[in-house]
Amino acid sequence: MKLKFALLNLFLGCISLFITNTKFTPNVRAEELLKFELNTDIKKGKFLIGLKQHLGGENDSFSKNQNITFTTDKGFLNLISSNGIKHKAKQINISWVDIPIKNPKTIERIVFGPFASYESAKKQAEKLKDKGYETTIAYPKNWEVWIRFEDDLPEFELKNKIFRKIKNFQITPVLRSEYNVMKLEGPIYIHAQEDIKINGVNFGKNFYLIKDSYGTWSLVQKIEFDDYLAGVLPYEIGPNSPLEALKAQAVIARTWGIFNSDRFNMDKYHLCVTTQCQVYKPPKITNKKVQQAIEATSNLILTYGNKPINAFYHGSNGGVSATAGESWQIQDYSYFESIIDGSKSLNKIFQLPITSESDLNNFLDFDKDQFYGSKHSLFRWNKKISSFEIKEKLIKNKLINTNEDVLNLNSIERGFSGRVTKLEIKTDKSNKSIFLVKDDIRRVLNFIPSNLFTINKLNDDLWLLRGGGFGHGVGLSQSGAIEMAKLGFSYEQILNHYYRDAKLKKIEILSQ
Repeated sequence: MKLKFALLNLFLGCISLFITNTKFTPNVRAEELLKFELNTDIKKGKFLIGLKQHLGGENDSFSKNQNITFTTDKGFLNLISSNGIKHKAKQINISWVDIPIKNPKTIERIVFGPFASYESAKKQAEKLKDKGYETTIAYPKNWEVWIRFEDDLPEFELKNKIFRKIKNFQITPVLRSEYNVMKLEGPIYIHAQEDIKINGVNFGKNFYLIKDSYGTWSLVQKIEFDDYLAGVLPYEIGPNSPLEALKAQAVIARTWGIFNSDRFNMDKYHLCVTTQCQVYKPPKITNKKVQQAIEATSNLILTYGNKPINAFYHGSNGGVSATAGESWQIQDYSYFESIIDGSKSLNKIFQLPITSESDLNNFLDFDKDQFYGSKHSLFRWNKKISSFEIKEKLIKNKLINTNEDVLNLNSIERGFSGRVTKLEIKTDKSNKSIFLVKDDIRRVLNFIPSNLFTINKLNDDLWLLRGGGFGHGVGLSQSGAIEMAKLGFSYEQILNHYYRDAKLKKIEILSQ
């Protein structure tokens, strides 16, 4: 084992020595390529998308054997590293090694969370800022808020923990070629004239490897708005949706991306590719209808007060939309109203707010075909859940101990649309209760499709949840938009239906 460790240090030492002796003539073009400003790129009509996170770390599932391979069928790949390395080849292999740090340092911080959403994390960060603390919103596995650790910090009402770690080594990318191994420094820029395949998947033309806030690395793609949307629409609303629904989705996906482009500032990119942002995958083939929708709405966004709106959307609202304030622990936006999502006649039958379980049960019992989006598979749903299932989720989220049992569920508060905004879970420990609020309900009890549900106790260990919809219920219902488009509504009418008083505006893209 000692011999193996000595050989590893010798190998890493050789890498460092090789880099020290590398000669490089500064090139203005190369320096410019390595510069990127998040706000400037947005103004130029480009998103920086975090394709893969935590590269080189324990949770790295993308780098096979800690290695990423870039290839192109035609032409050459070009690599530029911040420490002066330039490389041109048909194939580029980058892997990670752990280089020991001469003077290990201790990392300390106070961590608040986890939060169910970025919106809730941001709200708590703002509260801490108001008290004078410098905050960072992070996403290692879940949304968290960080502040610097200090010895004389007061007691916080919000759940928190002290994070402390000794950093003994640095995860470092190296370029492996046929003849040598070269240490690289970030940002690392890799580009080609043709599309680049990464680990065999065709992604695009311009990429960065950037060191993140967790000591690992992110693979980031720079991509124009419309090319990004071509990889969003098929996975968010479906490529076979009616054209007007696709147009509506193109407008709000573009708007949402611009409004939320500060989401991953700490890691130097705009958006991720999961449901924490918008689902994005590089399109394997060009879909004509998707492309037509994007081109017909090119650079159009929804605005309120001449600024992009926070254009939330979801799968199905179950027949009634939610306000932002009842779905997350954030302020309400005036362009989101709770509405009965259907014909005018429905609005005469049902009056908002829906305040009681009996009123919501009557709503859920009504003929679903009268609503927009009723074809969605979760427009109406029933879930039988046991006390054991609930207990498992509470233990997983460190809310109860293994020796506690669940006694009862109660909806304590409901929002304007009838959605549960505060859920009480009683346990057998000295009449103890756990309270889940708004988006934390679905974060902890993630088998619940939406917060629009009633609770019916079947016996001491079993409950029936009757509900409607899939997702948070704010803004455009994708299933509703699809049905409206089939009924002949234009995309402008669809957007006006879900985003009241918001205006369509064409944004200006700065010339490069």
